[in-house]
Amino acid sequence: MDWSVVRRIWEKWAANNIGPSGDPALGLLQKDLNAALLINYDPTGPSRLVSTIAEQEGIKADPIEMSQFIGFVKRNKLQMETFFIGPNQFNKNAVLSFLEEADIINLVTSIHESWFCARSLNSSKQAGEGAIVMQTSAFLLVGLYDGSIGAASRAMMAVDQFAGQLGRRNY
Repeated sequence: MDWSVVRRIWEKWAANNIGPSGDPALGLLQKDLNAALLINYDPTGPSRLVSTIAEQEGIKADPIEMSQFIGFVKRNKLQMETFFIGPNQFNKNAVLSFLEEADIINLVTSIHESWFCARSLNSSKQAGEGAIVMQTSAFLLVGLYDGSIGAASRAMMAVDQFAGQLGRRNY
């Protein structure tokens, strides 16, 4: 794996797609994602192979939190468990979350073969927040966004664009 190529792809992609929410009235363009993480992940690799944060932008990810997130992905019980990334909890089952923690209610929007989407309904933002998690052959890409359906669509396109660029390089 050529890390210099992966890093170059990440830097170009992150500059174009990750940033704070902009205000068009002030001439600030809104980026598709607020934050993103690229995590080394090989589910077929030996158990001693530890997943690490390869790149991050717009978020200061906690390595312990990320190891819990990796465990969540490896267990593949997406509809029954919750996960945390940053300040929000994302859940695959709102009823289970409500029973466990009455002050946090979350909901998942989609689960697909190589990616899933989650919504944090306990967000302080009026339009809410979401996460898109996509698995490539060697990485987990996590994109975080603010907003509703339109923002989720733009975030999905941004995450898919990066995964496609990695795929063309066979990483």
